[in-house]
Amino acid sequence: MIDFLFNGRPRHCEAAPETSVLELLRETLGTTGTKEGCASGDCGACTVAIGETGPDGELRYHSANACITPAHQLNGRHLITVDGLADGSGLHPAQAAMVACHGSQCGFCTPGIVMSLFTLHEERRRQADRALAPLTPQRLEAALGGNLCRCTGYRPIRDAALTMNEHPEHRPLWMDAAAPEPKAQHAADESSFAQPTTLAELIECLARHPEARLVAGATDLWLESTQRLVRFERLIDVTRVAELNVIEETTLEDGREGWWIGAAVTYARIEPLLEEHFDAFAHLLHRLGSSQIRNRGTLGGNVANASPIGDTPPVLLALGSRLRLVGPKGERELPLEEFFLDYKRTALQRGEAIRAVFLPRPVRGETLKVWKLSKRREDDISAVLGAFAWRLEDGVLYDVRLAFGGMAAIPKRAARAEAALEGQAPDAAAFLAAREALAEDFQPMSDVRGSAEYRRLSAANLLERLRLVIAQAESDSPREVMLHAYAH
Repeated sequence: MIDFLFNGRPRHCEAAPETSVLELLRETLGTTGTKEGCASGDCGACTVAIGETGPDGELRYHSANACITPAHQLNGRHLITVDGLADGSGLHPAQAAMVACHGSQCGFCTPGIVMSLFTLHEERRRQADRALAPLTPQRLEAALGGNLCRCTGYRPIRDAALTMNEHPEHRPLWMDAAAPEPKAQHAADESSFAQPTTLAELIECLARHPEARLVAGATDLWLESTQRLVRFERLIDVTRVAELNVIEETTLEDGREGWWIGAAVTYARIEPLLEEHFDAFAHLLHRLGSSQIRNRGTLGGNVANASPIGDTPPVLLALGSRLRLVGPKGERELPLEEFFLDYKRTALQRGEAIRAVFLPRPVRGETLKVWKLSKRREDDISAVLGAFAWRLEDGVLYDVRLAFGGMAAIPKRAARAEAALEGQAPDAAAFLAAREALAEDFQPMSDVRGSAEYRRLSAANLLERLRLVIAQAESDSPREVMLHAYAH
């Protein structure tokens, strides 16, 4: 059973494990303001706002794609849709601004756009008592990048976003009400959707049901339901496990400093950390997926998914990350490069799960570059992704780590290319040898995202781009190797 507040009213619903929030809205609750567009988290027509109380006791709303959000994850949360924004006859500023700026034409995508504007407005409203940062083009793009509209050309929607604060603050009081107390659903219940809240409960669930599918952000898993119509017999939701939701700064036994990122920590939560220490990784997040996806997706889930074209594993490989695994037999750690065995096969044993991902702090002089090639600039799957880390000391390359996605059945480091550069000056001869070594490191396949030849050439070109970047950094030239578009 799911207990939550829906547009301010308590709801108690029963649903199958594979039920999405969108299905619950339209088929169970009979509320049709939220639309289905792509059913894969791409178009944003189904965007809703989900509110939860943080550790500081403050209620925060985030945007989410209802089509790929498990309905059971609403347990103990607020759910707000376009149907509930108005305060009587008074429109919410997001609605009023869209009307005033003529931001809607056919109207199909409008509910999702309004909800993205709502969460943007709520975030800025919380900042009202602090120094309110200006709404930059980058922030606006981040908020609306996951909403597609074929009619308006986006200009009136942009105008609406910029003028929301000019409209009266009509806002139902229930939006600030405390969320209902969630009722834990764990192994002892023998429910088809378990929702443990502690690591001990998760381990119990894994011991009882090692065959169960684990779900966190569901940004990939739920496509099995929406696209392939798979029915999930049993799911274990890891998003409520307290120990999987922490970011812990630590020092390993080998002296490396860094952070253990809990497997249920979302991209949105780690973004400030990445912006401070890993600028290239932070930029990648904006190309990984929309705000709706980053609010839901997790680093642990992206690793556990073991896709050869997952965006974050190559970066983590280049950084030298580790994993902490947990299961009925206890905990163990291993280097990330030992986790991926073959296509969609990992070192996870039966009944095990990822507890945390170790993100090493950059050492002095270390540089990270990440470049993603995809058909769309944003919100698209990689054809090829290259992540490169190195140190340049006295004109010589050290600690070279070159990792690629889309070049093999698993995310993988280019060991031979690394050896060709290690201890060498970053000159044309060394990089020529590295590009030639790539042919021995990888034999990519052809698919709808690119031919094998395209991938080989693209990966080699990314190494050449790396050479040019290093050369430019060592010069006084203000020229860029290539135009640096936002979030590229």
